[in-house]
Amino acid sequence: MKPKSHRKSNPKTSWEPLSQWYDGWMGQDGSRHHRQLAIPAVLELLDAQSGERILDLGCGQGVLAAPIQQAGAAYTGIDLSRSLIRIARKRHGKRGRFLVGDARALDDLPQIEAQSFDAVVFLLSIQDMQPLDAALRAAAWALRPSGRLVILMTHPCFRIPRQSGWGWDGNRKLQFRRVDRYLTPLQVPLKAYAQDGTKGVSRSFHRPLQAYINALGECGLLLDRICEIPSDLKQYRGERRKAKKRADEEIPLFLGIRAWKTS
Repeated sequence: MKPKSHRKSNPKTSWEPLSQWYDGWMGQDGSRHHRQLAIPAVLELLDAQSGERILDLGCGQGVLAAPIQQAGAAYTGIDLSRSLIRIARKRHGKRGRFLVGDARALDDLPQIEAQSFDAVVFLLSIQDMQPLDAALRAAAWALRPSGRLVILMTHPCFRIPRQSGWGWDGNRKLQFRRVDRYLTPLQVPLKAYAQDGTKGVSRSFHRPLQAYINALGECGLLLDRICEIPSDLKQYRGERRKAKKRADEEIPLFLGIRAWKTS
């Protein structure tokens, strides 16, 4: 079954206008959160085996290529930003292949065949893609039968851009997480840009957890494991350090999901 077309009705999601800024933040091997939290969680869920073919959708600068190669698997990364793919090829071209393309329309890429990958990964990219069902349907199309899908994203229950944040309860001496909106899907503006006379803003697409689980099921992808990953990278100081540390340990930053193609 081919992915359904999305091309006429959905917003642009490429990070091309922000590629220089994004690369400055990510660097050679990813941000600190990538290196110490996100990538290790993906690798554990993925459990890549020698000889497997792994597809990384929304690959950016290709920070996942090196660990996939080290596992003995063949890596392919796809991103809509030509600038980010150029950077990926320059830094990691010997570790895999990188293609410019739309993760929602993999059947448009002659290099990608249906049912040709053992695993597909979204590493902190699924929340930049809209619509969700198009991205997941394309991933399912690329997976072989019994192949697996791994998603690593900021936790949609606790980390809603502009609709959640930390608060302080002075009476109980507790730091808490405040969530103002959750169930309503949102297109949240993040970072403004101006490039070649064009102005715009990047967007993150918030969806409740049920949207991801239900969309996976509709694509024939059966969830078998999730992991919730706290942020434990900070050095805590001051009189609130114990409360802050406890809050970071209890309220996860990332959510990891693994699902298997059932047919």
